[in-house]
Amino acid sequence: MQEALRNRLTYGSLLLAGLFACLWLDRQVEIWTEPHNGVGGLVINAEGHFGLAGVGILAMMIVILPIATFELVRLLSAERITPYKSIAIAGTTLLSLHSFLTQFGFFQPFATSTLAFIIVAVMIAAAVRQAFHGDAEQALAHMAGTVLSVLYLGGLCWFLMALRVKHSHDPARFQGSTAAMVMILLVVKSTDIGAYFGGRTFGRHKLIPWLSPGKTWEGLFFGLVTAALVSLACTRIWPKHLSTFHSIPKALFLGAVLGAVGQAGDLLESLIKRDAGVKDSGRLIPGFGGVLDLIDSPLLAAPFAYLLFSLL
Repeated sequence: MQEALRNRLTYGSLLLAGLFACLWLDRQVEIWTEPHNGVGGLVINAEGHFGLAGVGILAMMIVILPIATFELVRLLSAERITPYKSIAIAGTTLLSLHSFLTQFGFFQPFATSTLAFIIVAVMIAAAVRQAFHGDAEQALAHMAGTVLSVLYLGGLCWFLMALRVKHSHDPARFQGSTAAMVMILLVVKSTDIGAYFGGRTFGRHKLIPWLSPGKTWEGLFFGLVTAALVSLACTRIWPKHLSTFHSIPKALFLGAVLGAVGQAGDLLESLIKRDAGVKDSGRLIPGFGGVLDLIDSPLLAAPFAYLLFSLL
């Protein structure tokens, strides 16, 4: 147990440092490409000329999505749901690229139709791949698994990228800034920390014993409290960028919702792993397991964060 905690603290710190470095570089690219004195700018939309947002996030997705896809395929294959890895990786990458391109004015009129085309293209590609295989055995499992992989990883990553680029240059409409990205990730991961230590100290009642024996209701409570407080702290650290949630009730509400959804994402992956008969999605990261174990919570929280930032 001590070794697992030590690995989590060590590799967790390194991963956070790498993530923050990526976000910092992402923001620097946006600053470098912003217009000066009203002239220049790489991104042209209805509001004018702006800098290029989301380059670092896109690079990070291109690196981690293929690994996560391989891990998800391995989990699904245990139940004879065998996605086509190359098609699934291509689909998830295209969805992330699509979200990145929505910041460009020339792409916005075609964004909706292009999104639908990507999903249909994945289904057609899986069907054609199965046809060349020469038989109809497990055809539905191959196609369904491929589409599921693309929607689960690529679809949720679409919202994560959209949080960064969607109206990121117009705070009055949508504050998709680097600060918002950092806050969401901190809130989701702090929920895990609060739930872990709260459950270890006060845990008495199991949350879902057959699915995740280590989780307790007490741990969940402390995790949500931690998430709400971290959300409140972030709105005080970055008041300009997170002014939408500057009021205490809104900040606490945002943190609690994202924390709860993040825990639901963790349970969803636990359900998949339990069905596959494995403890972790992989062994790439000591103390955490695989990449999928690391990103399951932020992925599911991303569309809810996008909705709350858009509505409030």
